[in-house]
Order: sequence, then structure tokens, then C-alpha cells
Amino acid sequence: MDEIASHPNVLAVAEALRTAGIEPRVRVLPETAPTAAAAAEQLGCPVAAIANSLIFEVAGAPLLVLTSGAHRVDTGKLAERLGVAEIARAKPAFVRTHTGQVIGGVAPVGHPAPIRTLVDETLAGHTEVWAAAGHPHTVFATTFAELVEMTGGQPVAVN
Repeated sequence: MDEIASHPNVLAVAEALRTAGIEPRVRVLPETAPTAAAAAEQLGCPVAAIANSLIFEVAGAPLLVLTSGAHRVDTGKLAERLGVAEIARAKPAFVRTHTGQVIGGVAPVGHPAPIRTLVDETLAGHTEVWAAAGHPHTVFATTFAELVEMTGGQPVAVN
């Protein structure tokens, strides 16, 4: 577990949190958490309190959508809200290029460059939310307000 906690991506996420003035509360999970349900089960929290980090492609640029694990992003409605023609699910190589992280461990921060971010407004209904911390075995505790602040994200309805 120590090798996971000291993984370069996990360290980059912890540093990004510190830079944002947030004390990192990273937890190493005994099993990978490729889904919100798997993370919630290991953490003993509601699936709605999991902040999924989903990368989409919009006209060749990455878009990070932090959405509650309780529902799916409606890309058609979201594209309309943003005034873009299409929002497409990004391919794994695109995700890794823009985040430096693999699907299943993509964090809201710790990327090579800032990514435009939208934050699901329903996450505000939870005192504590959990997000991936750069590795499929790691998560960190945060709040809706901290997610918005650390990412410079825009709160929106994503479905």
C-alpha cells in the first residue's frame, strides 16, 4: 500500500490540493474502485457522494465533468447548455494525455495543465464527497465548495 500512496500521480494530486490550500485526506483502498458503486461500498458512503471525474472531448479539447456517482451525464443537454455542437466521451489515450492519469483513477486535479471543469451541482447536497486521487486504489475526501475552488470549476446541472 505504501507504493500506491507514493505513486507519482497520487503525490501530484496531494501537492495540487496543498497548493489550493486544502489538506490532502487521501485514502488507499484495498481494491480498485473503477465505479462509483465500488468506491462507495469500500468507503461506506452513499454512491451519490462519489464525485466521478469524467473526461470528455469538445472540439479536440478536454472537458472534465465532476458528476455525482448517482447519475449519468446527459451529454446532449450539457452540450446545449454550453453552446457546443457535441460532447464526446474521451478515449483512454486522450484521457491519459490530458490528465496524466488512467481511467478509474482520474482526479479533479494534478493534471499537466488546467482543464475546463464542470461540477455537478447535486454534489452540494453532501457534507463530504469523495474523488479519485490519481490512482485506481486512491480517493480523497473533500467538499463541493472545495471541488469548485480547487478546479476553478463551474457548478452546473449535468443531467
